[in-house]
Amino acid sequence: MKVLANDGVSQSGIEALEKAGYEVSTTTVAQEQLISYINEKNIDVLLVRSATTVRKDLIDACNNLKIIGRGGVGMDNIDVEYARSKGKHVINTPAASSQSVAELVFAHLFGGVRFLHDSNRNMPLDGDTKFKALKKNYAKGVELRGKTLGIIGFGRIGREVAKIGLGIGMKVIASDKFVGQADIKVEFYNGQYINVSIETEPMEDVLKHADFITLHVPAQKEYVIGEQEFNSMKDGVGIVNAARGGVINEVAMVKALESGKVAFAGLDTFESEPSPAVQVLMNGRISLTPHIGAATNEAQDRIGTELAEQIINILG
Repeated sequence: MKVLANDGVSQSGIEALEKAGYEVSTTTVAQEQLISYINEKNIDVLLVRSATTVRKDLIDACNNLKIIGRGGVGMDNIDVEYARSKGKHVINTPAASSQSVAELVFAHLFGGVRFLHDSNRNMPLDGDTKFKALKKNYAKGVELRGKTLGIIGFGRIGREVAKIGLGIGMKVIASDKFVGQADIKVEFYNGQYINVSIETEPMEDVLKHADFITLHVPAQKEYVIGEQEFNSMKDGVGIVNAARGGVINEVAMVKALESGKVAFAGLDTFESEPSPAVQVLMNGRISLTPHIGAATNEAQDRIGTELAEQIINILG
């Protein structure tokens, strides 16, 4: 059995597959050459992340393909239902990267409340000549402890975000169309833990009461947060999107930032990815990362081993 990990896979995943007798290739094949490569090499399993797309044309052309795997949560780069209708197994790793994404959310939040994203731009330029002025500019930070964190989308990642928020002393409120209540287990280093029950609320209530808002929803046809939603938020709110590009109206967000309605934003995903809008990239109130939510060594190890386990269970 041959596996092509076109966007890469962790060494732990490779070792697990090879131990089970699979031949694993981590060659990165260009999208336009992928169909011919899969057929020429008789690939049985195609593993992708976000760079490679698996659409109807590839599914129809590659009869030998038995499994299509996505290392991560969202599968919007795969025609999932069509592939399954053609007898292909489609798998992903929804839980493997949740903690990594949640920690990135708080990297943006901690950076935002202390202006680190802007300070790190300006200190190298003016730190030696305008130190006192910069100190004054960045001297009005706030603490996260005691503030209200609003989570839009209370699935696996949203709940991991809740754990960190609760752990640092934040009040956590959440909204989800499909989840009414969740028990959040906050675990500590020494084996101790606490359980906190959170009942979800209508999104308009979360937007109205939260000091900071973070989104954890799948790709949508419509904006989840647009001008109307920004208007209903508290003045000086902070917002983070480490979910999918297009769930926030970036034009409305920039307008809200410029008016002071939104104090800062943290973006890991973008509407026009992989070419984000210049007005977003150049805005000093936005903390920016290039879609790296799941890109930690630990998450990639979990993704690789979880994919390997699923492949072995399906194909033997």
